[in-house]
Amino acid sequence: MRIVLALGGNAMTASDGRSTPDDQRAAIAVAAEHIARLVAAGHEVVVTHGNGPQVGNILLKNELSAHRLTPVSLDWCGAQTQGTIGFTLMNALERALAAQDAARPVATLVSRTVVDADDPAFTSPTKAIGPYGSADHAAAMTAAGQAWRDEGPKGWRRVVASPEPLQIVDAPAVAALLAQGFLVVSSGGGGIPVVPDPRGGYQGVEAVIDKDLTATLLSRQVEADLLVIATDVEHAVLGWGTPQARPLGQVRAAELRAHIEAGEFGVGSMLPKVEAVTRFVESGGPRAVVTDLASITEAADGGTGTVVVP
Repeated sequence: MRIVLALGGNAMTASDGRSTPDDQRAAIAVAAEHIARLVAAGHEVVVTHGNGPQVGNILLKNELSAHRLTPVSLDWCGAQTQGTIGFTLMNALERALAAQDAARPVATLVSRTVVDADDPAFTSPTKAIGPYGSADHAAAMTAAGQAWRDEGPKGWRRVVASPEPLQIVDAPAVAALLAQGFLVVSSGGGGIPVVPDPRGGYQGVEAVIDKDLTATLLSRQVEADLLVIATDVEHAVLGWGTPQARPLGQVRAAELRAHIEAGEFGVGSMLPKVEAVTRFVESGGPRAVVTDLASITEAADGGTGTVVVP
């Protein structure tokens, strides 16, 4: 099968959230072992990934060095994290593939995602990024033109625009690399957000795109047989945190859409994932799965996870 696998940004940090270079290399090495098993099983694989913790690190560096260096924009943050995570993934995947005796060339694309310049998200930022801060810090940053939101006991976080992804500009390059036998890393962090440039081509914009929704779009554009959203639980769960909690196994897209509309899933946690897999199947995709990273090979065979079918 041709599989698009979406890794969360937190899958590339330590279990306690630490994100030093060594922490990230260690976590990525674990992810690479699971991905290599998919390849060894005979599948074509495209890997996409989140970048929330990594973008947060860059934003903190922006603040700490603002008196000496001009801060970089969010599109630059996305491009930098694609390069760093992609480079680290390539190294780890090559080692893991060799260990599985499944050698295959690996390539990373620094890739762009088109959004609508008039998307309402640009005037109503909702995507939380970067580290938590105090109310005083949030007030100072708000005065400087940023938007911040009270996140409760943990403090305040900056929020930015998260427009709907419309097109993966570089999907044809992904398809060409797959046809040549490459394992491809693409559209990290939801892709670098761009809008058409009146001079030709595209220009970056200040936004962070939801990586799960981009994974759906990428899956459609490369005609994937399966979309897998890897998270930290084996199944999506109805009634999470209640005595009536029930894991979802195989479910039809229409039924899952009804659960979404009933508000069954957390906005900041499971909702983007179930929305992504539901959209993929609703748009004609054969099958999609939400499961934990350790179960992705079994999930590809239909053996576990929340499996969404037409």
